[in-house]
Order: sequence, then structure tokens, then C-alpha cells
Amino acid sequence: MDTMRDRFIATTSQLLGEEPRLAVVLADISADGFAPARRAHPDRVINVGIREQLLIGAGAGMALTGMRPIVHTFASFLVERPFEQVKLDFGHQGVGGILVSAGGSYDWPAGGFTHMAPGDVALLDTLDGWTVHVPGHPDEAEALLREAVDGDDRVYVRLSLQANREARPVGGGTGFSVVREGRGGSVVAVGPMLDNVLAATEGLDVSVLYATTVRPFDAAGLRRAVGAGPGADVVLVEPYLAGTSTARANEALVELPHRVLGLGVGRAELRRYGRMDEHLAAHGLDPQGLRERITGFLRA
Repeated sequence: MDTMRDRFIATTSQLLGEEPRLAVVLADISADGFAPARRAHPDRVINVGIREQLLIGAGAGMALTGMRPIVHTFASFLVERPFEQVKLDFGHQGVGGILVSAGGSYDWPAGGFTHMAPGDVALLDTLDGWTVHVPGHPDEAEALLREAVDGDDRVYVRLSLQANREARPVGGGTGFSVVREGRGGSVVAVGPMLDNVLAATEGLDVSVLYATTVRPFDAAGLRRAVGAGPGADVVLVEPYLAGTSTARANEALVELPHRVLGLGVGRAELRRYGRMDEHLAAHGLDPQGLRERITGFLRA
């Protein structure tokens, strides 16, 4: 199976030949993958080098001329480093564009903490008007990207090396989808966390919901899954900073007695490189760690 990033490059390169207003702005990352597209469309595939503030500014400038820019680099260099430009050049100016990240929370541990961005969605959540997609499979990444290209709004697509074994229907305003039904609580698995959540909850009487679009947050879908019982237990499993969506879940269930547990990447920095699976285990996001924390919460 190809990676989400591979699929992004292939899909975007194809779309450049079909959508004359589409442009791609890079900051060295994935430049080799886009080399054929750059030769075919030299005026619409721009590499600004390692200048992330310029990366965002150039993309927003293209949007001001009526183009649909796709702006791409690692998440830490796309959201965190040039955050002021994201806030002002896109948000304040009221223009749309597509930010597509790679690297996720710790896809490349050997790159060190400079190349990790567990807080990207939480940071972007301080801004208004952003749609946030977190695909869990390359097919989902392609579908969500194609949908974003057709629009004019502000979209963040968060790609990762971690992926589920199979793709599921996404996009089109589908919201949270029900993967497994139960009566003892609801577990929301975001993007590439689904396979680990399904393994962790095997045999448990809980509902499992799958989310690839986390902003806007599907409050109605969560309320439907919880039902109108005397109380609700909800666990959110996100592949980025733990607790990023707990406030949204609390708002969705404000009229019901409920408890919410937010699981994700911890705030403490892990200062050893390791492998991605070791980082998952260290943050309790592997099947064993998830099962221990989910069952402990539901039994409390």
C-alpha cells in the first residue's frame, strides 16, 4: 500500500492538469516527488525553499488572485512555525486554501522534536473557519483532497505514515460513522487510530465511531450515538495532543449527564528517537495501552 503522502503527490500532480486555477507551494519537502509536475506546470508548482513564513504568504497571495493553492510541508513547519501568517494571510484576509501536512505527531522520530507536531490541530483550533481532515488511509486522503480542491474554503489535511488496513467512506458531510454498536459507552477513533481502537475494544460492549473530519465537530452524530439515556461515557482517541476535542464533546453533550476522556499524545516530550510504534506505546495509544485506559475509565 502506498503512503498518504505518496497518494497526495500523485493525486495533486494529476489534478494540476485538470484544474487550471490549482497551484502547489512547497518548502523543499516533497520537492522531488513534485519534480515532474513542476516541469509540466512551472508557473503553478513553486518551491520557496526552507522559508515557511514565505510559504504561507505566497499561498495566500495566490488565493487573493483567485487561485486555489495547496501549501505543503511537515506539520511543524506548516502550522507551528508560520502560525502568524496562517492567522493573518489566510484568516484575516478571508481567503481560502488547502494546507496539507506530513510528519504528523511523530512519523519521523529520528528528526527530533523539531519535526514533530502533536499540537497542530489544537493550535489551528484557535482560529475560525478551518475545516480539519485527518484521514486514516491513502484512499481517504485522496477523497478528502479532491473534495477540498473543489471548494474555496480553508482546509487542513493532516497526513500520516500510520494508516488503517482498510479505507472507509469519507467526505460529503458524512460526519462520524458508526463502526461498531454497543451500550456501555462510545469511543471516537480519529483517522489512523481506528485499527488500534477496534483491537483495544474487542469484546467490550461499546460503540466505536470513526472520524476523519474533526472540524467542524460532528456534535449531532455524537449525540445520536450516545442516545437519550441517563448518562453518557465518551472516549476520544486522537493521533495528536490529548484532549484536543474534549471541549467540543462537552459542548455537544451539555444537556446530558456525561463523562469525557480524551486520549492522545501526552504533553511531556519524549527525548529518545525510537520508532513510531514505540512512541504510540509510550503515549498509551497502542491496543494494550488503549484497552487499559478505556476499561479503567468505564469501570470507574
